[in-house]
Amino acid sequence: MITVLDVDRATATAVETAAAALAGRRIAVLTGAGVSTDSGIPDYRGKGSRTRTPITMQQFVAHESARRRYWVGSHLGWRAFAASEPNAGHRALVDLEDDGIATGVVTQNVDGLHLRAGSRRVVELHGTMRRAVCLHCGQVFDRRDLAVRVEADNPWITVPENVPLGPDGDVLPETSDGFVVPDCSVCGGTLKPDVVFFGEFVPVERFQEAEQLVRASGALLVAGSSLAVNSGMRLVERARRRRLPIVIVNRGQTRGDVSATVKIDAGTSDVLPLLVDALRTAR
Repeated sequence: MITVLDVDRATATAVETAAAALAGRRIAVLTGAGVSTDSGIPDYRGKGSRTRTPITMQQFVAHESARRRYWVGSHLGWRAFAASEPNAGHRALVDLEDDGIATGVVTQNVDGLHLRAGSRRVVELHGTMRRAVCLHCGQVFDRRDLAVRVEADNPWITVPENVPLGPDGDVLPETSDGFVVPDCSVCGGTLKPDVVFFGEFVPVERFQEAEQLVRASGALLVAGSSLAVNSGMRLVERARRRRLPIVIVNRGQTRGDVSATVKIDAGTSDVLPLLVDALRTAR
């Protein structure tokens, strides 16, 4: 029996039902921005989310002004991103992997918090803010090293308090005038954070790795995703076709609700630790 702490009786009952559906199975986990909201990183579509018009790959490549605006915001956002800490939801998924229940985590997030929490097998579908890559020669740079260069070239730049951080680590700067955009120190080419922009596709090999993780599992747990992005929804569809149990934990509706064996409309930081306890009890 689950102890009701910060969740209501209906949620606790739903967790018990989910645990029964998942018990005895290896579980693939798919996560979205909702897993990181309790770490101070907002989601895209939740209550109170700001309307955003993300930069597209086409804009980034075509316009120097777009690259300058993006890099100012990306640097400020990365600094705030890097200060975020994993929360109870991230740690619960580490426990699932340590217990031999979870086969790994496929995440749509670029914040790196699953790895920092201790998850070992993580497929970062949309890339990571930890690195930047040269679009010309392919050289990869650690963002920590790149930040030193950015701040040396732009000594006026400071990270404001209570920066309005976006889920992709970007912020909307007040101005980008005079900002010196970092370039590749190897070939002088254009750098971009190693993330999938709007207008780009998830690399084929990365999606295949995510598919393999789901294929090697007997159930799918979706945590903190509205499944509005097609890459995540395609994995849910793979699980549905195999008639696997699908448990969705997310505040609000998702595109996958119709396929869910159990849907829990609650926060992941509250629910995932309870689900771990219930699955341990069921073993």
